[in-house]
Amino acid sequence: MWIDGVFSGGGIKGFALIGAIQAIEEKGFRFKRVAGTSAGSIIAAFTAAGFSSEEMIHLLNETDVKGFLDIRRPLLPLPFARWLLIYWRLGVFRGNKLELWLEEKLAQKGIYTFSDLPKDSLRVIASDLTNGKLMVLPDDLERYGIPPDSFPVARAIRMSCSIPYFFEPVRLKGLGGTSIVVDGGVLSNFPMWLFDKENVKNVRPVLGIKLSPEGSMAEANKIKNGVQMFGALFETMKDAHDSRYISRKHAKNIIFIPVENIQATSFEVTEQRKNALVELGRLKANEFFKKWCY
Repeated sequence: MWIDGVFSGGGIKGFALIGAIQAIEEKGFRFKRVAGTSAGSIIAAFTAAGFSSEEMIHLLNETDVKGFLDIRRPLLPLPFARWLLIYWRLGVFRGNKLELWLEEKLAQKGIYTFSDLPKDSLRVIASDLTNGKLMVLPDDLERYGIPPDSFPVARAIRMSCSIPYFFEPVRLKGLGGTSIVVDGGVLSNFPMWLFDKENVKNVRPVLGIKLSPEGSMAEANKIKNGVQMFGALFETMKDAHDSRYISRKHAKNIIFIPVENIQATSFEVTEQRKNALVELGRLKANEFFKKWCY
């Protein structure tokens, strides 16, 4: 049976999404259209490209994700050099190795640009800070004078994954100048609204996978200093819009995966932790299917 799928952001916690997809495949469901933000955009792209969950597990297990942390060499070997990178480059890590890895893996399925995918099969979210707008890729590229079909899929995913201050933003050149583009989670970390519209009957079921506890189960932010306040600010921006939407839809079509005790940017994750995340995703998806009515 064909369904549409939406995958939330969550950085390294995205391994849990693969476990959920594994359970979805075992139930006989297949994805017609997919959408995602940040880590969810990676999984969405691999799904649209035709990777099975088993292929994704193998692909990510053989990859040392620490290799994505391509820091620029500071001109001055000083303790505060990383802060200079944030000030001048707007991020500690370049993000180029992540994009090159995405290019290499998608090429295994013959995917280079959006024209290589079935039409409308993949959408990802990014945030245009220059113009203060949410971006839906590839659709919104026309606003920048860029042909959507010829745009590299790996570059779109890189844009969606550019965690502010962690990875350098993507500078998108188009009509009107250059736009600074960062992680889609700044404006919509779980874009289920793309496929599940109010008062419109869906052509097929829409299933979401969200890397967080359901509703009131989420822990309150602890704010005792400026750093914690910044973290709480980002988390609020990331989740507030989507949480309001989810509450209206009663969360009946969402697999919630409460990933705890791991940060989105913990790229030094062990093989054991990767496998535990995959298993957690599969467990929560199987629990969900015991009560899901579509």
